[in-house]
Amino acid sequence: MIKGLHHVQITIPKGTEEEGKKFYCGILGLPEIEKPESLKGRGGFWIKVGDRDVHIGTEDGFDRMSTKAHIAYEVEDIAYWKTRLSNENIKILDAVPIPNYDRFEFRDPFGNRVEMIQNLKL
Repeated sequence: MIKGLHHVQITIPKGTEEEGKKFYCGILGLPEIEKPESLKGRGGFWIKVGDRDVHIGTEDGFDRMSTKAHIAYEVEDIAYWKTRLSNENIKILDAVPIPNYDRFEFRDPFGNRVEMIQNLKL
């Protein structure tokens, strides 16, 4: 039986961890968490999102712009995030509507597809 979701991993190019931390920890405001000692030599970093982790690994030779794979962050104030990201010169992309949700997409500085989604029923 599957109990739940432990973590999600996305990748950024090797050697771009500092740029990744500026985006994910700085712009998105997600706290970095320490990786176990046994994994520190593999590159990347981990962040906390609510009660889950996102592992940001490093990987070259992958076209992140060509995939539909993405991570969706649930937010309380989607208008804030549209403004915040636009102010950082991040292009906001309209998403296909889903009943009872407001959402949009963008690409992180590495090409990963990211979605911001707000439940309008809460």
